[in-house]
Amino acid sequence: MTLAELDSWLRGVLDLAAFEAIDPSRNGLQVSSTAEAVRKVAFAVDASRETFRRAAEWGAGMLFVHHGIIWDRPERLVGTLFERVRLLMEKNLAVYAVHLPLDQHPEVGNNIGIARHLGLKDVAPFGSFKGVKIGFRGTLPAPAHLDELLRKLPGRTLPFGPELIRTVGVISGGAPWEVLQAVDEGLDLYVTGESSHGIYHHCLESRIHVIFAGHYQSESFGVKALSEKLSRDTGLETVYIDVPTGL
Repeated sequence: MTLAELDSWLRGVLDLAAFEAIDPSRNGLQVSSTAEAVRKVAFAVDASRETFRRAAEWGAGMLFVHHGIIWDRPERLVGTLFERVRLLMEKNLAVYAVHLPLDQHPEVGNNIGIARHLGLKDVAPFGSFKGVKIGFRGTLPAPAHLDELLRKLPGRTLPFGPELIRTVGVISGGAPWEVLQAVDEGLDLYVTGESSHGIYHHCLESRIHVIFAGHYQSESFGVKALSEKLSRDTGLETVYIDVPTGL
């Protein structure tokens, strides 16, 4: 496939156009290449020199990431950004980034991936961001203790909810304050990536559990799922490059 054909496929699957009004990320092809065709696509959570190096060593023509090399403002090509771009140019490696559309996607998204991993039933959209629900909520097939869920999805906790958990809301990444929406909907457990000191007493007084699964780990689900879908649908060879940050 050419880069243009890959771009068309990804835009069709992830519906990037639907998020143009609310996502300031530079979703789409961020760094091009001179390759006539792409036969291998690497996938990773973050755009970094380490993921670039591993992707190039594997022979990838493009690297798909959730957190791109550029965001919502013009950048000067100096320092670490210059070194990253120089490596991409040397290796003729293209970079494609998708942020909120991958979080929200109902088939290969980060949030639906976590919901499935926890075995949630009756899954429905949850968690409004600028008027768009980007997370999911659902019900456990059987009431469970917090420790049981932590064996499936490890992380730091605020263990303030009921003894048995029935309902769960999920928004990956850095969404600690969206726990207030989980409280409003009467959920027993809220799952996100990053924590915040400011929500502690809100959660304690509202009697809700929170699992902070880590920003990186909570946003690895969609990248892996999309990698598998691209390989399955197009026949391209794909690989997931795991460079965990522990955060």
